[in-house]
Amino acid sequence: MKQFEIKLPLINDIKEFVNIMSRHSYAVEAVSGRYKVDAKSIMGLFSLDLSKPIKINAYTNDDKLKEELSRFLVA
Repeated sequence: MKQFEIKLPLINDIKEFVNIMSRHSYAVEAVSGRYKVDAKSIMGLFSLDLSKPIKINAYTNDDKLKEELSRFLVA
């Protein structure tokens, strides 16, 4: 499993993130506080507190995912 923290401040960022995640067959969760949603669901992401960083749990060993998400990653 790969874990990242990301920030999605703009609507276009959310759409781009969902498009990237939808290209992958493995499960990906977005976690904010006590809420956990499917990271491939645009409606699910909009239900989270997007003013804070979001934890991403990707159930894969794909090392390329971090590259794809590089612009959203929290340092």
